[in-house]
Amino acid sequence: MRRILVASRNPKKLVELRRVLAAAHVTGLEVVGLDEVAEYPETPETGATFEENALVKAQDGARATGLPCIADDSGLTVAALNGMPGVLSARWSGVHGDDAANTALLLAQMSDVPEERRQAAFVSCCVLVVPTDEYVDGEEGPEVNETAVHGEWHGAIARAPRGENGFGYDPVFVPAGEDRTAAQMSAEEKDADSHRARALAQLVPILRTLAEV
Repeated sequence: MRRILVASRNPKKLVELRRVLAAAHVTGLEVVGLDEVAEYPETPETGATFEENALVKAQDGARATGLPCIADDSGLTVAALNGMPGVLSARWSGVHGDDAANTALLLAQMSDVPEERRQAAFVSCCVLVVPTDEYVDGEEGPEVNETAVHGEWHGAIARAPRGENGFGYDPVFVPAGEDRTAAQMSAEEKDADSHRARALAQLVPILRTLAEV
């Protein structure tokens, strides 16, 4: 079975990819995260776009481990905040990964925004890097296979958090056409519509090929 690295320590992202692969009937791939490989230096996420950050993470993982590596950079874009938090979503409150603080700050900033102007979208960029021997040795030749895909999930920001499923801003994100927040939806429902699932689904043909090698 071929191993594929997801450049994340978030177990929910690994589970999400496994569900996408299972739904597409892709077998022969073992999905592992950063906690399951030897530690390596990780480049800080200083890119101006989701794709820049995802590409660096995927390159780091492929170079360090020799495994095909998928990295995701995603976040919430809010129209009333001129597209922010954007790439700063995970550290919007100043502390990386503090979901409660990030959400509380977002709601405070949106407190006076009327319903008709609360539009938002989750955006994901997933990059798959399939290394060659030359790439692992540090020579990034044109034969290196790098694929970037994007997914978006449109909706609006609720007035208060609702639901226990999901993570990040899920409890305050109401997908278009829904009364529930993303955190009130099942994993299967999210897989059908979420930004990351939409991006990952575009990688399935390549991942199926890798599984057959």
